[in-house]
Amino acid sequence: MSPSEKSPATPSHVDLAFTRESPYGSRAEPTYSGALSFLRRRYTKDLDGVDVAVIGVPFDTATTNRPGTRFGPRAIRAASASLAWCQPYAWDFDPLDRLHVIDWGDVFFDHGEPAKVPDAIRAQYREFVGRGVVPLTLGGDHYISYPILQALHERHGSLSLIHFDAHSDTWRDGTGRIDHGTMFFHAAQQGIVDAARSIQVGMRTFNAETHGFQVLDARWLHQQGVDACIAAIRERVGSSACYVSFDIDFLDPACAPGTGTPVVGGFNTHEALRLIRGLAGLDIVGMDVVEVSPPYDSADITALAGASIAQELLAAHASRFPDR
Repeated sequence: MSPSEKSPATPSHVDLAFTRESPYGSRAEPTYSGALSFLRRRYTKDLDGVDVAVIGVPFDTATTNRPGTRFGPRAIRAASASLAWCQPYAWDFDPLDRLHVIDWGDVFFDHGEPAKVPDAIRAQYREFVGRGVVPLTLGGDHYISYPILQALHERHGSLSLIHFDAHSDTWRDGTGRIDHGTMFFHAAQQGIVDAARSIQVGMRTFNAETHGFQVLDARWLHQQGVDACIAAIRERVGSSACYVSFDIDFLDPACAPGTGTPVVGGFNTHEALRLIRGLAGLDIVGMDVVEVSPPYDSADITALAGASIAQELLAAHASRFPDR
């Protein structure tokens, strides 16, 4: 890689989303200016040689309470500018040294034809899957995980799901509605995810049915702690291919007010980051951060939490490739 790509000194040019010389490494750019790609990665549709594509899915019409997550991808990208100049501090490597990461931009769909949105998302993710590119998705409401999982299932078979949320999103539904509270019910019923190898963490809304998922609710996590939760996740998932889905409302509203269905009694950002770091070495084939709703945010703290969690997910994935 170019030595300039690793230097934290003042760069000779800005807008690294377009002018980056190498796809690898972290480099400083004024946080208050420049094109706001995720972590200042190159904006491109070219998937040649790409390991991870960051994709925005600005869809929020499946929400059951406050809309606004269509603005989530943009807000997370903007917040990530303050993280892009160096590696995440708790890791002994820079994930951007090991992974060729691009910002692919946003999935396009016609908002006037909402019934066609799932097909549009699924079709685009089939391209990523077909090219061997791991998707890191910025939502959007949580429904978007369903068509993404469908596309990944076509290549990887039944997936393990690691799900951080205040809600189970497995409420029984017999109609197949486009809804951000039912999509994991359908994913389990259809074998897209294997509930017996999947785990849900942080729930603090009532659902009498687990549908075979292991559920570590908020009371369990507050009582047993982060280390016990990490051990339970790793035991449940094992060596299977897994998808990590992080709903920002896993965090307490004090730490993430900018979301559509906030629930009190949640977790702080330190606990969330520790949990993500505990996923190091797992076979992560896809990941998302969803439900960031900027209209309800305060001082961008929810967007910054989302960007930080996404960066940690990149590091957890990169931990599998120490020789790169």
